[in-house]
Amino acid sequence: MKQRIGFLGLGQMGRPMVRNLLRAGFSVTGFDPQPHAAESLQGEAGFSVATSAVAAAEGVDVLILMLPSSPVIDDLLWKQGLASGMKAGQLILDMSSSDPVCSRDNAARLATLGIHFVDAPVSGGVKRAVDGSLAIMMGGEAVDIDTVRPALQAMGKTLVHVGSAGAGHAVKALNNYVSASGLLAVCEALVAAQKFGIDPHLVNQVFNASTGKNNTTEHKVESFMLSEAFNSGFALGLMRKDLQTAQSFIERMGSPDTFAQVCLSTWTAAEQSLAPGADHTAMYQYVRQQS
Repeated sequence: MKQRIGFLGLGQMGRPMVRNLLRAGFSVTGFDPQPHAAESLQGEAGFSVATSAVAAAEGVDVLILMLPSSPVIDDLLWKQGLASGMKAGQLILDMSSSDPVCSRDNAARLATLGIHFVDAPVSGGVKRAVDGSLAIMMGGEAVDIDTVRPALQAMGKTLVHVGSAGAGHAVKALNNYVSASGLLAVCEALVAAQKFGIDPHLVNQVFNASTGKNNTTEHKVESFMLSEAFNSGFALGLMRKDLQTAQSFIERMGSPDTFAQVCLSTWTAAEQSLAPGADHTAMYQYVRQQS
């Protein structure tokens, strides 16, 4: 018998993830504080809309969180009473980009209530959320990972159990740090090449045939940056938030964070300079403006 799933957060990533759960035969009760967020899902077999986050958790086996940040999750769990309203044996699956230390603490607090916890943030963006090919890094007890694996397999293609509670969120933050630093390096390189009179399309072609190739050169430069579309579907502000999480985590681990600090500073400046809600690929626009 398929698990009953509650899903909090029906944004650009949440909606396609829910659709893949429905296609796999799960029943899903969803909630988002923005009433219109669930409109495109209404009428789909197996989906129902809850009137609140607490209501979405009632009677489900697994409650999936796809929310903006750890402060939002902490407020929901402990101030709004979501955790106290859940029953022993239920499992919270946090697929948000949360703070790993907060996640570890929440796992411990939830355990005292008999509630299980797995953190399983995702990588791949909206495109891979739609086709169910997300990369998912999981933190938690092995028995709990096994419990949620069928649901995760409906949403992702590469599932890696990276450690105990919070480890998934740590790896996600570090992955986005590496991704953001690579994108920034590409932007600075392309702008410098242009100022020298070199066609940036040719520069990126060389990058993709050489050691400078990365996710940005392969998937973002032509489609979103040089085209000036700047509409990849992932906000610059969210990238800055993930960078902040990574830098804070590295600092708390007592590891060198010199480059992380510089990278975060640049992304913060870009967020303050560009229009509210700017796409993260608009970093290219910001670097070009600075030149």
